[in-house]
Amino acid sequence: MKFSVFQVSRKGGREKNEDRMGYCYTRESGLFLLADGMGGHPEGEVAAQLALQTVSALYQKEARPVVKDVTEFLTTALMAAHHQIIRYASERGMLDTPRTTVVACIVQGTQATWVHCGDSRLYVVRGGELLTRTRDHSYIEQQNAGVIRMDRINRNILFTCLGSPTKPVFDVTGPVPLQQGDRIMLCSDGLWSSLPDGDIVRHLTEKPVAEAVPDMVEDALRTGGEHCDNVTVIAMQWETPDHFESTRGISTDSISDGVFASTIQAGVLDTLVDDLDDAAIERSIAEINEAIKRSSRKN
Repeated sequence: MKFSVFQVSRKGGREKNEDRMGYCYTRESGLFLLADGMGGHPEGEVAAQLALQTVSALYQKEARPVVKDVTEFLTTALMAAHHQIIRYASERGMLDTPRTTVVACIVQGTQATWVHCGDSRLYVVRGGELLTRTRDHSYIEQQNAGVIRMDRINRNILFTCLGSPTKPVFDVTGPVPLQQGDRIMLCSDGLWSSLPDGDIVRHLTEKPVAEAVPDMVEDALRTGGEHCDNVTVIAMQWETPDHFESTRGISTDSISDGVFASTIQAGVLDTLVDDLDDAAIERSIAEINEAIKRSSRKN
């Protein structure tokens, strides 16, 4: 694989930054992740970090060097992250649970597949046009898509997330075939709430991602003003053309099967690393796989 990647997170006008992002890769597979801890609930940054750590830990176990069933993996990993957040809150006797949105994308071969829960988005830009983007799990997005009709509710409210007492709703999309030069961007709502899709596409088209992302984030912060939300973006350009080569270009051709690289660190609480023990992750996987089997038998 050959790609360029750039990531940045800015606090904006909020008291703290509850967004988290990162990426991992093997010789033949790449995982890109972003989570936005939700305000109004405790420790949103912990929920976001737990989501990233859980998904990346499972990815490291599975991607050797590829994930065999990407759709199943993304489904399993997202639910495992949800269970880890619930477990974290339960063990600490918290009256309310930490919560987070999440979007995750796996690129391998020449295809991309992604999952999202909440309103952190993924955009795919090709040849100066928006190929596709995720639809938020908010009432206004679902209403605009004609899925539901809601007249007496705050339509900007999310109806799902990780860490909620109810089972999260999520969508898996793909696989989508990639072409040379395609841009894939994951972002928190601090970006897209300040910039229309047309501006996002323009930024991603005009420059390599290493230049486009910081310029776009600065534009969002200026537009959002003093009360701007946290703005977090991770973007990659697939099969980077030679004239867009930069110091942030990554080629995995020369690394061996067993090599796993990751930018995701345990950056919130030291105890989070201990909390993500193998036994707990394996229990979550077993529970989810059994639920999938039961569902398959019914169908």
